Amino acid sequence: MSTAHINNTQPSNLITPAKIDWQRDDTGNMVPVSGEFGDVYFSHADGLAESRHVFLAHNQLPERLANLAPKQCFTIAELGFGTGLNLLATWQLWQELRDAHPQLATARLHFITTEKFPILFADLKQILALWAQRAPELAELVERLLAAYPPLIAGCHRLNFLDDNLTVDMWFGDAADSLAKLALNTATKPVPYVDAWFLDGFAPSCNSALWAYDIFTQIQRLSRPKTTVATYSCAGIVKRALQNCGFEIKKVKGFGRKREMLTAVMIESLLPARDSSTEGSTHPCAQNHTIIVGAGVSGLLAAWSLANRGIQVTLLDKFAPLAGASGNPRALLAPKMTPIHHVDEHLHTIGYLYSSRLYRLLNLNAQKHGIAPILEPTGALDLLIKANIGTEQIADYPDDMATTLPLTQAQEATGLTVQDLTENLYLPYSGLVNPQALKNVILMHPFICFQQLEVGSMSEMERHICVKGSNQDKDIISITADNMVICAAFESHQLDQRIFDCRKIRGQLSWFKPTTKQWAKLPKLPLKYSGYCASFIGQAFDSKLNNVVEGEQYLLLGASFVRNETDTDIRNAEHQISREKLVTAIPELETIIPSDTSLWQGRAGIRTQTPDYHPIVGPLLNSKRIWVMSAMGAKGYAIAPICAEALADRMLGSFASLSAAMLARLSPNRTRLQTPLV
Repeated sequence: MSTAHINNTQPSNLITPAKIDWQRDDTGNMVPVSGEFGDVYFSHADGLAESRHVFLAHNQLPERLANLAPKQCFTIAELGFGTGLNLLATWQLWQELRDAHPQLATARLHFITTEKFPILFADLKQILALWAQRAPELAELVERLLAAYPPLIAGCHRLNFLDDNLTVDMWFGDAADSLAKLALNTATKPVPYVDAWFLDGFAPSCNSALWAYDIFTQIQRLSRPKTTVATYSCAGIVKRALQNCGFEIKKVKGFGRKREMLTAVMIESLLPARDSSTEGSTHPCAQNHTIIVGAGVSGLLAAWSLANRGIQVTLLDKFAPLAGASGNPRALLAPKMTPIHHVDEHLHTIGYLYSSRLYRLLNLNAQKHGIAPILEPTGALDLLIKANIGTEQIADYPDDMATTLPLTQAQEATGLTVQDLTENLYLPYSGLVNPQALKNVILMHPFICFQQLEVGSMSEMERHICVKGSNQDKDIISITADNMVICAAFESHQLDQRIFDCRKIRGQLSWFKPTTKQWAKLPKLPLKYSGYCASFIGQAFDSKLNNVVEGEQYLLLGASFVRNETDTDIRNAEHQISREKLVTAIPELETIIPSDTSLWQGRAGIRTQTPDYHPIVGPLLNSKRIWVMSAMGAKGYAIAPICAEALADRMLGSFASLSAAMLARLSPNRTRLQTPLV
């Protein structure tokens, strides 16, 4: 049970961690109790058995999940997350069913959970360690959950457990607000809905707000006939609310000390009728094949998200993967921070946290296949020279997300001794992304096939889309698919003029090989200022796109910023600009960074930017089969992964981990994109 919803005077987007007290249960074991509500998180008799009895058995999950069709997605929504025991019990059941039923290999489980007062990592680790001992079948799952557990930041945190086809969306904040943010746009098909509800907040007598009208309004909005509900509570307020929402309720035997509990099934929707034939969760996915045009970071991540949902992807590019602006030797994964009262709707923050989790997860795949790490977790220090946040606002964030280092610690971390580092932002999750390693892991997916093709024409039919183009041998190739996603950056507008003709910004990244003496005096971790710099060591395959030698040491500097230019030649003048930015921000490096840049290496790419600086993600106007994911600006490696997830969710009829308001801000058809750039 959980603290998923409570009224207090704090802003809804500033998260207060749960206060944990302890007491002994019926068997003598120590169990956690909510300090806010004075109620237990789970039954004194046996919390795991309670989860299985109340929520799994009485939502008929063993039977319903076993009968899913290939590529079908089943959605569970929970109020609230608490200690995560319901998730662990569901996850373990899902693993057992997937082992026993081969048709579930491409079926998916989507677990959406809300929490107003999430538990601090240290407390959760202590609580779940006890369950790993009491229920050894949960030990591995506990370890994986803790490894993915996000910092306590308002908004939605997506956790993907790819080996199990399990997606967990943790919405931190007020439960009614979180549920209201789940997009239910009937303009695109299929439309998502919740298959089963776990109502597991603290008792109505302790936390009446969780059982209030606005909660049940959202339950009604997100459900459809045959959606089920299970809850340990038999309170009159719960029964009446469910009945008023169109649910047929039934009392059944409760667990432990509770004589009765409630189950319910929606028998009629009181909302406007939906076309159930096009809705997502109950019906298997009818889509099998998607064409993606453009194999930069957007195209690669879009392919990855779709392939992980069982969709065959043909990835096209007129040159090669990463041939454009995404093909730099390294990319710095670091967010553009915002004051915390904006954080739950801040794409850069939520995207950065998701990307960090994803790349760490993919590092395991890379390691298995002898590929260089996708993310080198270095951390990063922002000198706050060009930032929209100060140290006072940084203090509002949890330290594991962002903090300000004391001066001596900042000097030790960076190796800088003269620079005034009093004002700084330290980002523990930051690191260097290796684009080649990411590309190699993604293209190993059995459902992704890359093909070199310059697209010449597209034809959208009622039931499919056809793309024609020429390959490197000038052969004309025709490919048919269910959908198409355009990820061609500034060339997207050329492929379909409904896509906004974005601002083009040339950016040149520079790198050079320092001497041993210079290397010893370079910053020890990546730094952000008006540009950024980072040391790296060449890895296998780096030389396929860039002049980088495996095992050699380099300093990377970037990047230039030239508006309205699409030439990609390497310019010594822009090497000098990047050098000047660095030594101006950090004068003590003036004698370390060589002034002669004529032998430096570089790569220039064209970034694509919209007037409101948001990317373009979603379906094209008046099209059922053409989608777009573009205009990532300079933050593709931070935001493309979460945008790709949102795109795949919308295409296949699942709930996105971005709010309805954010999806509207990303729409290809938004108002800000109706006026051409001057």
